[in-house]
Amino acid sequence: MFSRIYPGFRWHVAAALAAALTTACDVPTTRPEVVPLASDQVAAVAAPPVTLEWHEVARNQVAANNMNALAAARLYAAVSVAQARAVAEVDASSSAEEAGAQAGNGDGYGAGGRALAEARRGAVAGASVRVLGWFSSTALAALEQRLAAQGEVGPGDVHPQFTRGVAIGRAVGDAMIARLASDGFTSPWTGTMPSGPGLWTTATLPPGGVMLGAVTPYFLDYNSQFRPPPPPAFQSPAFNADLAQLVTITTNLTPAQRAIALGWAYGANTFTPIGYWDALGAQYVAAAGLDDAAATRVFAMMHAAVFDALIACFEAKYHYWLLRPHQADPAVVRQFAVPNYPAYPSGHASVSSSAARVLAHFFPARTAELNAKLEEAMMSRVYAGIHYFFDMSAARTMGEAVADHALAQGLP
Repeated sequence: MFSRIYPGFRWHVAAALAAALTTACDVPTTRPEVVPLASDQVAAVAAPPVTLEWHEVARNQVAANNMNALAAARLYAAVSVAQARAVAEVDASSSAEEAGAQAGNGDGYGAGGRALAEARRGAVAGASVRVLGWFSSTALAALEQRLAAQGEVGPGDVHPQFTRGVAIGRAVGDAMIARLASDGFTSPWTGTMPSGPGLWTTATLPPGGVMLGAVTPYFLDYNSQFRPPPPPAFQSPAFNADLAQLVTITTNLTPAQRAIALGWAYGANTFTPIGYWDALGAQYVAAAGLDDAAATRVFAMMHAAVFDALIACFEAKYHYWLLRPHQADPAVVRQFAVPNYPAYPSGHASVSSSAARVLAHFFPARTAELNAKLEEAMMSRVYAGIHYFFDMSAARTMGEAVADHALAQGLP
């Protein structure tokens, strides 16, 4: 499987690999969904983390606004990092006496009691409203209503620590908005397309995500830090062998393989493939009974790493400008429209590999499950006829390296 495909991969085994994956793994016939946990699998807590609710809001906002995967990755990372920073600031500004108040009194809130839990809830809500409202001003009123409703949950009036947390969260959200305003994501493209054998071309300018490789990252020391080595040379034996295997697979696609290709596409008006990993992370957080402090850390690490992996991916895409498979051989059958950017390496695999790597770090018991999902996600792009096998292997190596680099640094 792709867990064994690295630079030394023998290209002539690609078809056998694809067949083995299809027979060895359960293959869904519909879009992969996050299966809800049974009630007895979810840990009972006195105050369920509001982080999960805000991430559901974020996924819905991405879908409602028909955001593409690149814009969605930026939103998920921004709101997640702002949430985690807001909670960290609440914790840092709480006195030792406040942090220890009510600890171990049996109320289910843990160290710090309700006061600290309320401050964290408010911080998550305040940061979420600010950042999500910046991405969609038409949603701001509904976001503010949700925040107010969360403040009224629990006994008595709105807890003063919730109010304190909201103020901190809004300030952190404002700082994130300032970062977004100067991150380079919307910078205009002033370059030109190279031309020549083996190079990708498009009639639709500017090319998609052409400036993403220059966007400000969260963890990368520089954006080409994990650039993969060059792909097999155009029309070389290795390139031709990979392409021939792809033609064979796409012209003999099974119904199950086609379902995987279409299911993992997450096209228009969906929460995008990144939203799938977000929803899966939410399931794991709920099952583990994590509080807002721990939950925000999981999401911030995952989404910041994912966004950096996407930055690294697009830096490499527009460094190599490799043509798409159907441009190399029209016999390649495609299942949907090909994205308007070069092939190598795969953005889908970069996103999925970095997300799976971070989730496996926080939930090691889920590693086998995550690897199976990752391999299916990668194979989906091969079945769809829009990527070479070597696009996937290079992206996985790069995405996992970005994730490891992020995890070594800690909260962005």
